[in-house]
Amino acid sequence: MIHDLLLHSSAYEKLHPDFPKAFAWLRSFDLATPDGKYEIDGLGLTAGVQRYETKPDAEKKWEAHEVYGDIQVVFAGEEICGHTDARTLTVTEPYNPAKDVAKYAHPSAPTTRLHLRPGAFTVFHPQDGHQPGVAVSGPANVLKVVIKFRV
Repeated sequence: MIHDLLLHSSAYEKLHPDFPKAFAWLRSFDLATPDGKYEIDGLGLTAGVQRYETKPDAEKKWEAHEVYGDIQVVFAGEEICGHTDARTLTVTEPYNPAKDVAKYAHPSAPTTRLHLRPGAFTVFHPQDGHQPGVAVSGPANVLKVVIKFRV
């Protein structure tokens, strides 16, 4: 997992061949872009634009992926995103290859709680169990982009 400011994203571009294109797309993102999936470089590098309302921790499931990693950026609003090693989580919904996701029960051990705000980004790899969309102090409207890159 990587968490930093989008302002510093160029420092991470050498970590994956798709990161230069992904971060360039994020740095030029237009807030008026409608929700949906956008190809940045074919199906191997896509952006999902989504608007939603955050929910209490108990209502948000944990997840992890096997084929794709995520670069998550909140452009409006704020949320909490849990993070822990996916191998420590208990599966509640087995891996679905069509959606590249497995769902997990809430962990019993402490986890990292990331406060996602505009201007920052977080990179999750397949080993990173994460719980996006958790309300900070109450429901909030969020505009988020999730870049999917092949690991």
